[in-house]
Amino acid sequence: MANAAGPDQKLSTVLREIVPADLDADQVFAPLLAIIEQAQARAYRAVNRELVGMYWDIGAYISVKTATEDWGKGVVAEFSRWVRRRLPGITGFSPQNVWRMKQLFETYQGNERLSALLRETTWSNNLAIVQTR
Repeated sequence: MANAAGPDQKLSTVLREIVPADLDADQVFAPLLAIIEQAQARAYRAVNRELVGMYWDIGAYISVKTATEDWGKGVVAEFSRWVRRRLPGITGFSPQNVWRMKQLFETYQGNERLSALLRETTWSNNLAIVQTR
């Protein structure tokens, strides 16, 4: 019984047929690397939009509760502990960061153009902008 070529051997054969032997891997595979890097950048931007949107929504909720139900430092600290108990390993929900979410919302609320743009900026950059105001 003849030995069947494995997947790696078949791939090498195909590559030898379509890729000249005198080209190096960097030249041959650079377009594929560009595809990977572009997809990674798009994924990062999508995650950032969702993350900042979540922070916006939490900030809006906290803003309303502090104005209407006398939520203060104690309640926000309890929320922070509760989230971290419910979702072990989650980061970004310290009491200080929750107050920053509220500050972000209150800074941009009512300005639809700016509130849409903030999702295109990283959380760190948004914090830098809000803290200079």
